Amino acid sequence: MALPKYKTSRANTHSRRSNWKASATTTISCPSCGAPALPHMACPNCGAFRGRTYRSAIKANLAE
Repeated sequence: MALPKYKTSRANTHSRRSNWKASATTTISCPSCGAPALPHMACPNCGAFRGRTYRSAIKANLAE
């Protein structure tokens, strides 16, 4: 296994880590209520997904 021969400077460390960023999640507007929701997931506001209303999403939303 290879070992580093010299200490990595702060400038090299920071420049390497500069591209390691978190990105914001993309949201869509719910076609039923217009609230922001994650794609391919039931709406947390009304529980609608692909034309159906899922009660478990509504109950989970009310429990929070």
